[in-house]
Amino acid sequence: MPTADFMPAALPAPALVSPTPQFTLPSNWSLADLQDYLGGVALERILVYPPPGLATVEHALWLDDHEDRVCELIDGILVEKPVGLYESVIATLLASLISDYLKNNPRGIVSGEAGQLYILPNRMRVPDVAFISWDRLPAETLTDRKAPQVAPDLAVEVTSEGNTPGEMQNKLDEYFQAGVRLVWYIYPRTKTAHAYTARNCSTVIDDQGMLDGGEVLPGFAVRLGELFERAARPNAAAPENS
Repeated sequence: MPTADFMPAALPAPALVSPTPQFTLPSNWSLADLQDYLGGVALERILVYPPPGLATVEHALWLDDHEDRVCELIDGILVEKPVGLYESVIATLLASLISDYLKNNPRGIVSGEAGQLYILPNRMRVPDVAFISWDRLPAETLTDRKAPQVAPDLAVEVTSEGNTPGEMQNKLDEYFQAGVRLVWYIYPRTKTAHAYTARNCSTVIDDQGMLDGGEVLPGFAVRLGELFERAARPNAAAPENS
């Protein structure tokens, strides 16, 4: 029997009651089945409280605010995002470049690696970088809702060791189902990226190639290798972009 100290009593009120399940696990499922459903993510990334299927966006936001843990919400299941400093620096550099671009091209906003977005019913994803055009932003101000129901125009994932192929395929399917127009998957370990304009339409970019904003961010481009070099050596020259 869990002790009182084990139970996260400080979680918000929704965690202390029995909310309507967002997803009912089949009665014959094992942990292996749950893991497979989530794309093969490591078990230590799957939170068991609130019980799988009963978590809400409020729980994810509380964990971010009070424990500095960034979680995605998949059918009422909280899955913690893997964290890596090098990957975080790459994402921050790219977000900064897009932010600079938007100063002269005010098309929307850019969010970073803690920007929770409710892209589909029962799906709250947290891309490492996202661009959302003004046309897509909800009517309320961003301060009114921490996890707006909106799909970004551009979603960027800087992959970490903890990410799995199944997890990334699930995300890709969901992004395009939600209406995302452009997805960049950046792979620091191979110094490559995949640029997707549809689920089955991608371009492989090496470290000499360019991340091009295309119709989503017209005129924006940055050499992929510059991001890796700058992240590895913080005193390196600023990335080339246009």
